[in-house]
Parts: sequence; structure tokens; C-alpha cells
Amino acid sequence: MNLNQITPLILSYNEQENLHRCLESLRWAERVVLVDSFSSDSTANIASGFKNVEFVQRAFDNHTNQWNFGLDQVTTDWTLTLDADYICTEELQIELESLTPSHDAYNIAFHYCIFGKRLKGSLYPPRAAFFRTGKFRYIQDGHTQLLSTEGCSVGLVNSKIDHDDRKQLSRWMSSQSKYAELEVQKLSLPGADYGWKDKIRSMIFLAPILTPIYCLFYKRLILDGWAGVYYSLQRTFAELILSLTLLDRKIRK
Repeated sequence: MNLNQITPLILSYNEQENLHRCLESLRWAERVVLVDSFSSDSTANIASGFKNVEFVQRAFDNHTNQWNFGLDQVTTDWTLTLDADYICTEELQIELESLTPSHDAYNIAFHYCIFGKRLKGSLYPPRAAFFRTGKFRYIQDGHTQLLSTEGCSVGLVNSKIDHDDRKQLSRWMSSQSKYAELEVQKLSLPGADYGWKDKIRSMIFLAPILTPIYCLFYKRLILDGWAGVYYSLQRTFAELILSLTLLDRKIRK
């Protein structure tokens, strides 16, 4: 595949700690579309340092609409969607260049990184991040969004994206209560067919207990030293906030 057929699409909001590394990994792309939610930090200045980046601003309402707006800006045959804290590895670039597409969409897995150190595992699932432009749209799924690929055969790219978020911990923590509210809305939908992870979460007390055990021992993150402990505590904190939000709603009712 000619790399000129691919447009990387990125969303950003105050991503000065991450954006340069993300864009540096995309110098191979002829055009990168960056949809920014009117950042107040150095995000715009960083983007201006890359000649292949088209910087577009849109007032944020939700991630689903923001991604779909970005998709409308892409004119190439293929789209590669990335968060600003993702890095397109050299291995992924080479695989995309050698790819002969047999599917309309492809899942890509992740190396989860803590300040540049790749962990042995994470709870971060693969996602459909490489697909034919114009064939798919995003839908809301809890606090995040999913590419709607229902009825479509989805392939798997072997190479991975590096996920390496270096924003301040305080900002990450403040986001968790917002995410928890959206996750509670998802878990409260009547008649929804939940996966096993969401079923455990809906029990309120189990997820915060099982998460550190699952991360440290089943995922072997204890072998990653303090970086593995850091990630495991992050995930435990996120599950605890979700459980508290679920319990708060239950008690108030």
C-alpha cells in the first residue's frame, strides 16, 4: 500500500506533553488531520512545526461527534485514527506500507507505556483504528467511542501502537469522575448485553478488588517494577471511582 493513501486523524485538547512525539512518528504521512478542541496550552504551536499537519479546530461536545467531524476532513482511501498520546511505531509504518488489504477495517493492539517504558501487558484492548474512509462512523460506548463495524469482517494488524500518556497525574485523576458518570450511564441501559468485564463492574465491589490482582499477577505487571505498580494503581483507582459512582446512584435511588 502506498502510504500516500493513508491519512492519520488525531484529536487533541491541551496535549503539549504528548503531541510532539505523536506527530514526529507521522512524518511519513503526506497529510495529517489534527482536530483540536481549542487548546489553551502549546498544542497549536507544536502542530505548526509540522508541515504535513492540517490544524482544524472545533468546539468539543463529545468524542463521537468530534471523531466523525474529523472523518469528514479525510480525503484519502484509508484513515488511521490516533489519540495524541499514541505513537505510530516504525514497525507499524512498515507493515501498513507492505499491506495488501483484504478487509475494510483492521484492529490494532497497543504497547502500554509508562513514561516510555513498555509494560508486559495492560487492560487496553485492541481497537479498529485503520479502515477505509467513508465506510464507517463512530458510536458512543460508555466514556469512549467505538468504530461501528457491525456486519463487517475486521482484520488484525500485527504491529502495535505505543500508548504513552505523559500528562500530569492530577489531570488524569480529574478525568476519572467524568468517565465514571458516562460508564454508569452505559451500565444502566435496560436490556443491554454486557461483556464479562462490565458484568463484574456492575457488581460494584468486585472490580476494585480484582483489578490489582489481575494486573500485577495475571498480566505480570509486577515484573515491570514501579512502572507496573503505577499502572495497576491507576486502573484500581479508576475502578474504585466507578464503583463509588454506581453505589452513589444506587443509594440515592
